[in-house]
Amino acid sequence: MALRITEIFFSLQGEASRAGLPTVFVRLAGCPLRCVWCDTTHSFTGGEPATIASVLAEVAKYPARQVCVTGGEPLSQKECLPLLSALCDAGYDVSLETSGALDIAAVDPRVSRIMDLKAPDSGESAKNRWENLPALNRRDEIKIVIASRLDYEWAREMLRQHRLDELCPVLFSPAQGLVEPTALAEWILEDGLNVRFQMQLHKLLWGNMIGK
Repeated sequence: MALRITEIFFSLQGEASRAGLPTVFVRLAGCPLRCVWCDTTHSFTGGEPATIASVLAEVAKYPARQVCVTGGEPLSQKECLPLLSALCDAGYDVSLETSGALDIAAVDPRVSRIMDLKAPDSGESAKNRWENLPALNRRDEIKIVIASRLDYEWAREMLRQHRLDELCPVLFSPAQGLVEPTALAEWILEDGLNVRFQMQLHKLLWGNMIGK
């Protein structure tokens, strides 16, 4: 079965603990979610067919040991799991960006899973798969995109209720154009939350350019 690839490109990682590292991004097509603030709608459909071997060959063209498999929702394609393992076997430091709506338990343990929890203003919070939480470890990260004060208060409650920061690092990120980054930073400081504030580095550098 072939993968469907939206794009493979070389850039700086813009998010999470690997932010700033030169990284090859493998963006898989398809996603069952439709978050209001999504910035990768071009990956919802389509994509070019590719084999795992051809993806590895393309990734090898770039001078990076970091590879990020992203989407869309990469786990919506069955071949994502063997692709992740193949990249690890090839010696890459592999991360997976996933929505948190699909089962992450079968992902190769060598992969760092950057898993979203969808806050209410995303429009998709009902699809959070809470059963994923016990599968997380300290190599993984939880990301919550904040689009409003309501989202922040929900995220703060989830952090406390589920003790998310005891599972793995937790990232709060402002939704571009919907909440002021400074406001989110001040809320985090006021409440003394054990989370990492992050902004999308690639957007600060290049805006919303596809392939960056």
